[in-house]
Amino acid sequence: MFNKSAGLSWDSLEWGMQATLSSPVTANSKDLMVLDVVIYPGMGHSFHRHPRQEEVIYVLEGEVEQWIEGEKQILTPGDSAFIGKGLVHASFNRSLQNSRILAILGPCIGEQGYEIEEVED
Repeated sequence: MFNKSAGLSWDSLEWGMQATLSSPVTANSKDLMVLDVVIYPGMGHSFHRHPRQEEVIYVLEGEVEQWIEGEKQILTPGDSAFIGKGLVHASFNRSLQNSRILAILGPCIGEQGYEIEEVED
């Protein structure tokens, strides 16, 4: 299975956009859900958790204010964060340009491969 960047389908979100690189739907994947995520300046993916999935966030571009269970770090290109199952986390772009991350979750859960529970901040 190959994904050429020109052929990616981007979903618009109120805080950015994302393209699915691997999921049960796009690649018949059972273990890896992979998302290419853009976070707009001053925006973010607010506090949430994935009850049955681990996640790795890898920063490709920009600066990301990454929260995991109340601890905050500023991540820059090449930095990553591991988020265990069920841990509350959030990613914010505090810069004036887009930030871009690769989000890798496993195993796939459900038809779309991704489960999320929003958490009030």
